[in-house]
Amino acid sequence: MAEARRNASLIAVVAVAVVALVGCRLAGLATPALFAKLAASSGFVLLAWFAGAAGTRYGRWILAGLVLSWCGDLLLEGGDRYFLAGLVSFLLAHLAYIGGFLGRGVAPSWVAAALLPLAAVSGTVYAWLEPSVPANLKLAVGLYTAVISAMVVCAVGSRGRGASWLLPAGALLFYVSDLSVAAGQFLRPDFPNYVWGLPCYFTGQVLLASSVRVSEGSRG
Repeated sequence: MAEARRNASLIAVVAVAVVALVGCRLAGLATPALFAKLAASSGFVLLAWFAGAAGTRYGRWILAGLVLSWCGDLLLEGGDRYFLAGLVSFLLAHLAYIGGFLGRGVAPSWVAAALLPLAAVSGTVYAWLEPSVPANLKLAVGLYTAVISAMVVCAVGSRGRGASWLLPAGALLFYVSDLSVAAGQFLRPDFPNYVWGLPCYFTGQVLLASSVRVSEGSRG
């Protein structure tokens, strides 16, 4: 009962912080937005920590990805100057998640079923973004697109081996949220994409953090 209350409290902190973050951004309040974002990011890290992430191989991979995401969240708040560093931090986070999913095992048939659709979607998205991506970032953005696509495919494959639905759901929401970040960074649309992108991102991270608690067969 105490664990359930603690988890509910942490999820509530993330939710309230995300609402505050979106509101602060809409109002142009940069400093409060930074604190709100870090509060939300700290919430998903603590959610995994208190779920016992450090005690399992899978949990340690996911915890590493969450901590790297926390760093990426901080770096992206630094504007264009730190965008590449933030991209690298999130790239490493996705690799950590891939490590966790592969460590749990993946079903080849599920991987094959997810691979072609994800490749088609990601290829289309990259072709849409590429003309607006600065020359010095094209390679990094292309690599990032491939890695996050692989992360989603591995999450689906792990579900095929009996993993919780939290894995593919969290991975897919993270993937969708990155479309918002990319569009905002390179296309500069009139509508602020973070209004939907940030809720998708933090919901995905909460789901991945929560998957640590329901993960089985990965102790050691």
